[in-house]
Amino acid sequence: MPLPVRSLTVLQNWDCQGCTSCCRQYHVAVSAEERKKIEAQGWENEPDLQGVPYFVRTGGWFSSEYRLNHRPDGACVFLGPDNRCRIHVKHGSAAKPLPCRIYPYSLVPAGDHWKLGLRFACPSAVEDRGRPLTEHLSEARQYAAVLEALSGTAAITIPPPPLQGSQQITWSDLARIVSAISEVFAEDIDTIERRWRKVLFVVSTLRQAKFDGDGDPQKAIVGSRLTELLTILVDAAEDEVPESPDDVPPPSWVGRMVFRPVAALYARKDTGPDRGSAQSSAFSRFASAIQFARGRGRIPRTHVAIPQTTFDVAEQPLDELSEEAESLLTRWARVKIESGQFCGPTNFNMAVWDGLESLAVAFAAAMWLTRVLATDGRSVDDAVKTAVRIVDDNYGFNPLLGRGRQKFALNLLGKRGELSKLVAWYGK
Repeated sequence: MPLPVRSLTVLQNWDCQGCTSCCRQYHVAVSAEERKKIEAQGWENEPDLQGVPYFVRTGGWFSSEYRLNHRPDGACVFLGPDNRCRIHVKHGSAAKPLPCRIYPYSLVPAGDHWKLGLRFACPSAVEDRGRPLTEHLSEARQYAAVLEALSGTAAITIPPPPLQGSQQITWSDLARIVSAISEVFAEDIDTIERRWRKVLFVVSTLRQAKFDGDGDPQKAIVGSRLTELLTILVDAAEDEVPESPDDVPPPSWVGRMVFRPVAALYARKDTGPDRGSAQSSAFSRFASAIQFARGRGRIPRTHVAIPQTTFDVAEQPLDELSEEAESLLTRWARVKIESGQFCGPTNFNMAVWDGLESLAVAFAAAMWLTRVLATDGRSVDDAVKTAVRIVDDNYGFNPLLGRGRQKFALNLLGKRGELSKLVAWYGK
């Protein structure tokens, strides 16, 4: 019997609106078993599928890995002229490859249950359209059962990610931390950027704590003691964190130099119709990386949505964010945090504090990208929505973000005190 699936305390809605974005943007890996099932579904009788390969080999000529094929216009070969999945229409959802069935759900193991989250790369998640996630739990349980069957006991016996280094924690205490951090974002009396600065204050303070009590169980910061400490720190953040971003020093040239290449990774698309011209070849990607490191001149088009504009423009503050934009950015943060997508296996095995800081950098990257997109005549609200989709498409999924170089950059920004500065600078 599969473990239960639990939803979030934050109200997040979703239902597929049939936009077909996922059917055009993603290369969907298929297992050998899924290939056999699809090949046996009788597609050779479909006139517009005759002679069309269903799958494409990935990883070289001798690789045994395959993905679904795409047509020249970017659409999956199984996307029909009515913009509906042929496999789904003819054989039902269970006949589709597992990634197609699960997207945009995120199922994260959390000890004795799974947490249900969403990928905000999906337009419907950003727009908050559909039924509450609580009404999707029965469907999510089916997917959890499949994941458990595929991984055996691996998914349900996975330990909680450490706080940092070798600092271990229980699932129940991790839940206390997640709850406290999410409640900071729920307090909408502050702007979203100040709430992020409060969270970073709490994280930086807790990095100094010795949760094991120096080996004395009586002094260990666990259970109710942890709850008490979190309450104290959240209250202290109100006094210690400046109210206005203008009262926070701007990021140093080192901070911006380290941040820009990370922002570039969040603002890129390498496949599908949204692939940027700066991602078309190895040489153009290398030239793009150099340009982001320099931070001068035109911003490389790492995504088709990026207009012809300059790095200088991205340093100019936006108008005050609307209530709608603040609400979206709040939902995005809370869903990522409450679902556990910010750390552990769903974010390149990052520790808890590193994961929260990586999400803060993703927020800063989204606000940087919002400024860039808003130069093309978009409203700020539309720019925020597009930026969140682009950034979240990469968050936890772009393998380059999981490399040692990027983790080193994140660590450097934290140690130099640049994270709050970046949040304040790009968040205002």
